[in-house]
Parts: sequence; structure tokens; C-alpha cells
Amino acid sequence: MEDVIGLLRESGAMLEGHFLLSSGRHSDRYFQCARLLQYPDRAAAALEGPAARIRSDMAAGKLAVDAVVGPAMGGIIVAYELGRLLGLPAFFTERDERGAMSLRRGFEVAAGARFLIAEDVVTTGKSSGESAAVLEALGGRVAALACLVDRRAPGTPLPWPLYPACTVAVSDWEAGSCGLCAQGLPLVKPGSRPPGP
Repeated sequence: MEDVIGLLRESGAMLEGHFLLSSGRHSDRYFQCARLLQYPDRAAAALEGPAARIRSDMAAGKLAVDAVVGPAMGGIIVAYELGRLLGLPAFFTERDERGAMSLRRGFEVAAGARFLIAEDVVTTGKSSGESAAVLEALGGRVAALACLVDRRAPGTPLPWPLYPACTVAVSDWEAGSCGLCAQGLPLVKPGSRPPGP
């Protein structure tokens, strides 16, 4: 996991400052994983750890996965790379014109298919949950979640087993109690999803 943190730093993907997260919370760090994922060799190196653990659990009969799905935008390359490493098909969910997560572009879900959801960063699991709801409504089942960075607050639950490339402790606050706001530091919204509850 230290090697992955090194890759994040080397790629300029771990930013420090005052950030508005898509969850609506404020944070002193932001992970712009696209900066790492632009390098195929670094993406492969960073995701080999979770892929190896997933392969091991699949071989032991602890996990069954038929395809990998990444929520757009951040999960697309992660899903593709994990699919390549695992020898599985990979595709993505995306927001429709109303902003609802959906399955488009002719991708299909076979009844009973088991999915690995792939994310760049997991903070609350909201995007993963939205993708899971789409897959389950179409007859699929989510077996596990994998990510480059697990930055969840301690005790934040997830309904599936998690396979992170690295886990990083990060400070974050509700907007009304943010110490960085109190210091007058400018707030930056770098993500692709509008903030919300």
C-alpha cells in the first residue's frame, strides 16, 4: 500500500488544500486519481494488489465475479484495468440527462450476474451504491467493491467486501464546522459530481 501512496504522490494525484467533496463535506486532501491513471504502467502497478487479493479469494471460492463495473467518471479506467488484470469484461454506469446513474451504450446485465464495482476513491460509497442499484434493478448482484484509494472515515460501513489499493486517513468536516473555512482558506471543488447530501 505504501507503494501506491508513492505512485499517487509521484503522479501529483494527492492534492493538499481546502476541497469541497461530492459528499458536501470539506477536506484537507483530495485525490485526483486521473493524474495517476493517465499512466497505464502506474495504473497496472497500483491495481495489481487488489487484483491479486480478488484472484486469491475467487480461487478459494470466497468470491465470484462475472464482470467489473465502474461509475463514470472516476471508475471507468479503474474498472477497465481491473477487468484486464482479472480477465473479465469491464464497462461503466453513467449519469443520464436527469443526473441519475444509469446503464447506457448497449451494455447489458445478465440475470444473476455478479459484479465487482470499481472506483477511483471511496469516501462514503455513494457512487458505488448508485451503480449497485442500477445493476440490481436489472437482475445483477454486487459481490464486492475495489478502489485505488479508501479514504472513508473510520467506522463508515459498506455493504460489500472492499479491496482497496491503499487506505489513507484524511481529515474532513461538515461545511458548518470546517476549520479551514474558519481560517478563510479558499474552497476548491475539483470533482466531476456536484456536491450533495
